[in-house]
Amino acid sequence: MFVFLCADCGARLTVPLSQVALPVHAHQKYGNGIQLPVLMESGTFAVDPEPWGPPWRRWEEIAPEEATARGVHAPVFALSDGAPGAVVIAPGDATGTALIPEARAGGYCCGLDGADGPNVACVECSLPVASRIDDCSLWQALWLAPNAVRRVPVDGAGAAPLSWSELMETGEGTPPFEPIATWASRTAAGHWSNHWWSWSPQWEAAAGQALAHLLAASEGRPVTVPDGLAGQVFQRALDALLPAGGPARSAALAGPGLPVPGEDTAILLVPSHPRTGRTWAPALPAPHLVPLPFGVWLRLAFPESDPPVPTSGTLPDGALRDDFDPPAARPRHLFRADPEVFRRTLVRLPAVRSPWLREILDDLTHHMRSGLF
Repeated sequence: MFVFLCADCGARLTVPLSQVALPVHAHQKYGNGIQLPVLMESGTFAVDPEPWGPPWRRWEEIAPEEATARGVHAPVFALSDGAPGAVVIAPGDATGTALIPEARAGGYCCGLDGADGPNVACVECSLPVASRIDDCSLWQALWLAPNAVRRVPVDGAGAAPLSWSELMETGEGTPPFEPIATWASRTAAGHWSNHWWSWSPQWEAAAGQALAHLLAASEGRPVTVPDGLAGQVFQRALDALLPAGGPARSAALAGPGLPVPGEDTAILLVPSHPRTGRTWAPALPAPHLVPLPFGVWLRLAFPESDPPVPTSGTLPDGALRDDFDPPAARPRHLFRADPEVFRRTLVRLPAVRSPWLREILDDLTHHMRSGLF
């Protein structure tokens, strides 16, 4: 386990924390005016290996050689010139910090978005050390600036990462549907009229990443995925974005607890370890592995039955009800992958240099308007 100290005065800035993989949805912006929860589980931290945050440079200012060296193979609006290695934690795990009075909050809507740089300082020496994020449609988090903090181990080694078999016994799946609340619903605590059931933002982010890998693995041919939940998540977009006709490439779910796919399966949808971020791999080499966060993969590989829903009719005399007639746990619309996670992933895959795949990227706004994203 580790704690983070102020790089200037050495004051402790966090409680002891264990490192986990950076969530796929770490930089997701979801909807408009949506109330999202805390990004990180308490007691954990993750490191973003790429630069993120101000200052930003527009694509026109970046030489092709520099973009390639940074692993970006297609145009983006801008790239961060910040330092790599920002550390994200749950805001409640910080200690010895305070918001900077002037807040550096330019560009915020319902809260702080960190657009102007660090807005949290060390209490001991006033060094800006972090960016507090709590704006609407953003995951609540505290991002420690890599040049303003240092990590030191603390007594007691953290637990070793769980094996895949242990994860299968104790790991939890991420539900595909969840109630979504707007920022204004904080004033009407918990009433169902202020919530609606939707596809999980985490699932939309995970699908954005996976869809980019699926398209790259398709090599421009049709791709089929298993029926059921996986089909709801991926097949509509694959059918719309890939050419029809010709032999299709088969994609299957693979991983711990699942049978080995047949030899005709060209693409495997596999889990990523929530602690290490490593992708599960079969004993024999597979042509293409498409990573999914473990919690999402678990629900795809081992779907759970639908939760109980309210029934019609009257209650017996003397019975009291303790609910507000919540709606059935079903989204209002067909599944849509997160477009920005898709874009961010695809531009970092060398396959995007292929003209047909670059055309999909260039037409992303059109695909968003048509409801694919």
